[in-house]
Amino acid sequence: MKNIRLTYLLLSISTMLLGLCSRHYGAWLPGWVAVYAGDTLWALLVYWLLGLGWPSCPAKWRAVVAISFSFFIEVSQLYHPAWLEAARNTTLGSLVLGHGFLWSDLVCYTVGVLLGYVADQGLATKQLKPITQR
Repeated sequence: MKNIRLTYLLLSISTMLLGLCSRHYGAWLPGWVAVYAGDTLWALLVYWLLGLGWPSCPAKWRAVVAISFSFFIEVSQLYHPAWLEAARNTTLGSLVLGHGFLWSDLVCYTVGVLLGYVADQGLATKQLKPITQR
C-alpha cells in the first residue's frame, strides 16, 4: 500500500508542477497547449489525489468522483456570491476554483480524468513494460 501511495504522490507532484509550468511558460508553448493543458492537468491531479487518499478504491470510482468534482467546480463558476469571489481572488482559490465557466473546460476535465484512468489501468495490470518486451 505504501508503494502505491508513493506512486500517487509522485504523480500528483509531477502533474502539479506540469500544470503550473503550463501557466507560467504558456507564451513558449503552442497556443492550444497553453490554453488547454492547465485544465486537463488540473483534472488529472484530482484523479491522482483521489488515488493518494483512497488507493484501494476501484479506478472507476476514482474516475467518476474526479469527473464529478471537476464538473461541479466548473459549474460553480456560474455562481458569484461575494464570499466565493473573495476566495477566487486568492492565488490558491484561483487555481482550485477558477473564474469563468467554459464548455471547453468540461472537455479538458474529461480528457484529464481519462488519461489518469488509462494510466492507472496500466499501473494496476502491470502492462507498463519496457518497449523491447512488448
